[in-house]
Parts: sequence; structure tokens; C-alpha cells
Amino acid sequence: MIQRRQLLTSLASLSLSPWAFAQADKGIVLGQSAPFSGPSEQLGVQYNQGARLYFEALNAKGGVNGRTIEIKRLDDAYDPEKCANNTRQFISEGVFALFGYVGTATSMAALPLATEAKVPLFAPLTGAQTLRDPVNRYVVNLRASYYDETAAIIKQSTSVGIKKFAVFYQNDSYGQTGLEGVVRALAPLNLKPVATGTVERNSNDVAAALKEILDKNPEAIVQVGSYRACATFIRLARRAGYSGNFYNLSFVGTQALSDELGTVARGVVVSQVMPYPYSSGTVIAAEYLGAMQAAGLVATGPNYSSMEGFVAAKVFTEAVRRAGKALTRESFITAVQTMQPYNVGGMAFDFNSQKNSGSTFVEMTLLTEDGKVRR
Repeated sequence: MIQRRQLLTSLASLSLSPWAFAQADKGIVLGQSAPFSGPSEQLGVQYNQGARLYFEALNAKGGVNGRTIEIKRLDDAYDPEKCANNTRQFISEGVFALFGYVGTATSMAALPLATEAKVPLFAPLTGAQTLRDPVNRYVVNLRASYYDETAAIIKQSTSVGIKKFAVFYQNDSYGQTGLEGVVRALAPLNLKPVATGTVERNSNDVAAALKEILDKNPEAIVQVGSYRACATFIRLARRAGYSGNFYNLSFVGTQALSDELGTVARGVVVSQVMPYPYSSGTVIAAEYLGAMQAAGLVATGPNYSSMEGFVAAKVFTEAVRRAGKALTRESFITAVQTMQPYNVGGMAFDFNSQKNSGSTFVEMTLLTEDGKVRR
């Protein structure tokens, strides 16, 4: 009787463990903690929409290796503490992986929890260096880093003679990383930012930063923040007569920023880390647009954030396919490391055991006053 009870206890424990989930379940459940409310909600909403677009089409065809893929989502409102609580809940429920987290501070709150539980943190929407260095086996980054983006911004802007830069940044780990990227990119040119100004996360109070920066009359302002704060800054700066250039990192949410600015968007530059989603110029863009049309979502419009979710879902699926039918989290991570290279049709990824960032792709886009995004 005692041995039988011990056996039942062991089996019950095994059935609840994350390892057993990966072995026994025919479906793969992912957990996404992201802002689905608050001033950054469009990033979470759009990323989730793009990922579900791919997974739902995949599931309709039978899934991958006989498994369907589902995303459970929890709102963290871009708050690190809420994200940590959501992550604990996902891990206790035995999700296969954490997928599509949005933001640096939030992803960093999840990082130690994911690492301890050996649960993959896959394709977070952040270019934070702390998720790349040192390399963590359980973190898989698809997008280029913020260092890559700021280097590309400085290279382009200095090539047309701009030398006086200011940085408007969010007062947290995301903003600090962006600021450091600008400083690093300017250093070989013997340049430094002429001014900096900050805004708190989930705040649009930019008055102090605006005065600090405009008083120094920079030729260009690099923005490292969320779309509503950056839009507020741009709108007030233009109203005050500032005619210099604005550069934004991809995390701002290109379409969301454009929507916030309206006609004031004219001439604002945004660096991008995903293929152009507004025309079928690449295979992946054609696939994305075709999926949107098939799902009846054309009216909502394509955008970079949902493209990122779509690409992340495709890369995740390929790693599951390579891991085979005896899927575990460890075999999944090992499969990711075999992508040397893997091309989704216009964007290449290259992973190995010493490199958990698959791409360094960055290009610049220009916003127009009629809501368009040009390359």
C-alpha cells in the first residue's frame, strides 16, 4: 500500500511538471505576458495578433509534428511586477515556453524565473543587451539589439552632416540601454549627446525633458521610449518651433506612433528590425499579407509589431519541427541552435550555442503626414 501511494504521488508530481507537459501533451501552450492595456497596449495587441495569425493557420492544417500551438496571454500593462507574477503563473501552469514578452524591464523581471525553471523565453520584443550578454541558453532573441539600432541611426544621420544629438529616453533599463547605444556609437566620432531628457515609464509628462533638450538646440533627437510619450514630445517640440530630425527605435511601435502623431508624423525616422510589412516585396511579407487577407484582417492594416509576432511564430514552429516528435524544452533549444542559417523568406537567422540572437538586421523608415511608412 505504501509503495502504491508513493508511485501515485510520483506520477501526480510528474504529470504536473513542465517536463512532463512537453512529453505528454499533444498541444503546445505558450504564455505571453505583455501590455494589453495602458499606454503601450498596441505593442502587445499587435504582436499577439500576428503570432496568432500564423499559429491559427498552422493549426488548421494539422499543426507541426501532429501538435497544435496555442498562446495564453496575460496583461502586465508594461509593469515589471505584474509581469513577474504572470510569469510565475505561466510556469506553475506548465506552459512550454514564454513567448513574445514586450519590453526590457518586463522581460528582465521574467528572466531569472524562466532561467531557474529552464523554460524558454522566446522572441521577446526588446533589444536589451542584458538578454544577449552573457548568453543564456533559455533566452532566444530574434530581433537586432538596441546597440545595432542606435549604431545604424548614428551612421545614417552623421552621413548627412548631423553632429549635435540629444537623447530623449525612458527612465528605466530600456531607456538606459538606448542612451548607452547612442553614446557608444558617437564615441568613435569624438561626439557626445549635447543634451538628455527623461520620461517615466507609462507617463506622458515630458515638459522637463522638452525644455532641457530644446534649450541646447540639437540638430537631431534620438527617442528611446513608448509611442505615446514620444508622440507627446514630438508634438510639443514642433509646436515650440523645433525643426530638427527625430529618430526612434523600433520598440516605439511604428504604426502606433504614426497613429498618435497624425500629420505631425511627417519626417519622423524609425529604425526597423523586421521586414517591411506593407507590400509583398519579400516572401515572408507576402505570406503575412496573405494570412491577413485570409483571416479577414486587411481592414486593420499591416504593421511592424504584428509582423514581428508572425515571424516569431514561424521561427518557433520551425524549431519545433526540427526538434521532432519527442519534443522537450531542451530538444527545442538545441533545435534553435541548428538554425545556421535559417531564412524565413527575406530575413535570415543564425544561432549557435554561443549566440542566442539570431539577427542584426536594421533598416530605416520614414513616416509621412498621411499615415504611411516609407523605406
